[in-house]
Amino acid sequence: MAKQVVIDTEECIGCESCVELCPDIFAFDEGAGHATVIKEEGGDEECIDEAIASCPAECITYE
Repeated sequence: MAKQVVIDTEECIGCESCVELCPDIFAFDEGAGHATVIKEEGGDEECIDEAIASCPAECITYE
């Protein structure tokens, strides 16, 4: 089974860095005030790895 990208929305601080880095994978939910994964099966792994590394809340993971 392929790895899936997950955001712990309880930990997300809404900085939108992941959305800026990988807009094909992440989106910002204005109503909820946090980022969401719009493409769980992932995509550009290098981009996702960069988003994981740049997340100040450390709330993005692969499962």
